[in-house]
Amino acid sequence: MSQDARATLGVIGGSGLYDLEELSNVRRVRLTTPFGDPSDELVLGSIGETELAFLPRHGRGHRILPSELNFRANVHAMKQLGVTQLLAVGAVGSLKEEIAPGHVVVPDQFIDRSVGRTATFFGEGIVAHVQLGDPVCATLAKATAGAARGAGAEHLHEGGTYVNMNGPQFSTRAESNLYRSWGASIIGMTNLQEAKLAREAEMCFASLSLCTDYDCWHESEDEVDVAAILEVLRANARLAAQTVGELAGSLPVGDCGCRHALEGAIISDPAAIPAEARERLRVVAGKYL
Repeated sequence: MSQDARATLGVIGGSGLYDLEELSNVRRVRLTTPFGDPSDELVLGSIGETELAFLPRHGRGHRILPSELNFRANVHAMKQLGVTQLLAVGAVGSLKEEIAPGHVVVPDQFIDRSVGRTATFFGEGIVAHVQLGDPVCATLAKATAGAARGAGAEHLHEGGTYVNMNGPQFSTRAESNLYRSWGASIIGMTNLQEAKLAREAEMCFASLSLCTDYDCWHESEDEVDVAAILEVLRANARLAAQTVGELAGSLPVGDCGCRHALEGAIISDPAAIPAEARERLRVVAGKYL
């Protein structure tokens, strides 16, 4: 990796957002990690004074299922590049009447309904437990919401709970109504694993969730219509890209608790940590090992 392959803001783009035309000085880099390869090569570039790294979550051409994603490799690649603030962009379904298709949500909580996904850099000889009571960085979330307004978002919802389902199938009607009874706001398939790993990597994390449909609970929805989703996504992709541009120009500065998430979290006896585990975690936790 060349010395100029560095970035401060990382963006993982989901359905509908596969590139950022706003970038200047564009170059591409293909990284490998101790956890395997990311979804695709990363695009590096500048927006104003901010260096940015962009990764299409599902690969170019949308080739990778949510349950097939190598979340660890994706977030580790961002960490390798020096990213300190990570924004996840993706499509979601609405679980509330007031969140209509085309609206934008910046959630602050998650419920995990996924299964069989690895969402930690630790294990295999080293144990750590980070705090995740507030899985989203409040400072970055506020800046993201402000950037969305600056980009022209007419219907923005700050806060709310994102149900992270497994997929790739959409919900049953019974499941959808269950999540509504819990007070959840939106449902998607990817962001919680990214939030967990970003916390372990001591990055600030926020989600820009683009609502494409009412989940199947809604009386107007016989089933989730993929063609209709894609139409809304195309309309929202421009707004998402402009939001990233606005955010790059107004990134929060200063130190927050996200940057120290591993302090006191590693509970393994240092003498018992295998050398290979230390090497595997050098980029993520080297300063603590």
